[in-house]
Amino acid sequence: MIRIQGGVCAAKGFCASGIHCGIRKNKSKKDLSLIFSEVPASASAVYTTNLVKGAPLTVTKKHLENGVASAIICNSGNANTCNENGVEIAEKTCELIAKELNIPKDDVIVASTGVIGQKLDITPIANGIPELVKKLSKDGSEDASEGIMTTDTVKKEVAFEFEISGKTCRIGGIAKGSGMIHPDMATMLVFITTDVSISPEMLSKALSTDVANSFNMVSVDGDTSTNDMVTVMANGMAGNEKITKENEDFAIFMKALNSVTIYLCRAIASDGEGATKLLECTVKGAKTLADAKKIAKSVVCSSLLKAAMFGADANWGRILCAIGYSKADVDVTKIGVFLKSSAGKIEVCRNGAGVDFSEDEAKKILSESEIDIIVNCNDGDFDSVAWGCDLTYDYVKINGDYRT
Repeated sequence: MIRIQGGVCAAKGFCASGIHCGIRKNKSKKDLSLIFSEVPASASAVYTTNLVKGAPLTVTKKHLENGVASAIICNSGNANTCNENGVEIAEKTCELIAKELNIPKDDVIVASTGVIGQKLDITPIANGIPELVKKLSKDGSEDASEGIMTTDTVKKEVAFEFEISGKTCRIGGIAKGSGMIHPDMATMLVFITTDVSISPEMLSKALSTDVANSFNMVSVDGDTSTNDMVTVMANGMAGNEKITKENEDFAIFMKALNSVTIYLCRAIASDGEGATKLLECTVKGAKTLADAKKIAKSVVCSSLLKAAMFGADANWGRILCAIGYSKADVDVTKIGVFLKSSAGKIEVCRNGAGVDFSEDEAKKILSESEIDIIVNCNDGDFDSVAWGCDLTYDYVKINGDYRT
């Protein structure tokens, strides 16, 4: 995999744009984004597990029943959730952009992010669509990335180049996500594009398999949102032989997809609301994969541990506490824990008990911006990784007046 520039426009046949149309009061912030494929693409998506779902998810799920899409339109500033006419607004948005792009309405993926329960007026979207289409560009990934941001402090985009059967292929993605982030989809929107030729069925299989070990292993604050969605469009313009079954080509595509999703997972976790540190918990030697996942998730979700990491306090007992209530089948007397960063690595627990260590060295290690928490269960062959961030004073400040 070779890291390249371009984001969602890196793959052949894709362009994007982002503008301010007037949904958000701040005119300096873009609030409407578009991604477009020159040709119809295989498409798949996964959605939040929250029973309260935004209207755009309902519409997108219906549109993707045939596994084909040509465009993604997304607004920020308003989630279009818990609105009595939400589906009507989402469908109208698809209709308007489809007319402007001269594509079928059902080939449009629609998404929204922002405040829940606030009425969404179609007027600014309708007025902005002509400009949005006019500004479509091969250099538009950054603008599209800006247009989907809410409390995000940085744009999140990445792209890779790779080969399948001698054909040069590309895959790229953009994401938003900072708060309301919790496993089983979070307040995240992720849009991935690729020029690989792959059937809708295999694309769906690839995405659902990957998400189980990527986005569903991210947590910032324990809140699962209403509008989360990860989508992939694959337009086949790379010219590889179409992937229709699990083979070597499919394995290469899976690796490429995972390169994008893991990068975006880390970017989302490190940009958690108010966060100053990215936390990565690696669990080794668990009895089952399910146990490894439970432990990793439980550790990165612990508010007490997250607060300790903010304070660079090697309070490793909170790690054991989180493991203890994870409901994983684990022998606590076998557990070992290391804390690691670019400043070094230190053992804090062995066989479920504390070991002597330098508090000064530990504080130095935990003062870095990326912290690795390594848990070895010493009881099996299964590993897992989860991502999170520290819990800071600013998280409360940001969410105390998010709406007002």
